[in-house]
Amino acid sequence: MNNDYSPDLITLVDDEGTEHNFEILDTLEYEDTLYYALYPVFDDPADSLGDSGEYYIMEVIEEDGEQELAEVEDDDLLDKLAEIFEERFNDIFADDEE
Repeated sequence: MNNDYSPDLITLVDDEGTEHNFEILDTLEYEDTLYYALYPVFDDPADSLGDSGEYYIMEVIEEDGEQELAEVEDDDLLDKLAEIFEERFNDIFADDEE
């Protein structure tokens, strides 16, 4: 049995032109908008030791016919999305433990 796991990775470029790599943990369509839950990926494993372990929720937006990711500005929406993602994460990890 082949149990290879290869994460879905995405590279985002910030306003200063710096590239940041993320693993796509999950995607969610909520009220006709697509959202990604992203976790930072580090080139050097030692860098991950100081990481807070937080994930990021990004909104997929269409701009000039292309998809881009943007921060979720609405705090109430962000809280609701985090709640949904965390319920989904709990379901996934509960299934793995069984």
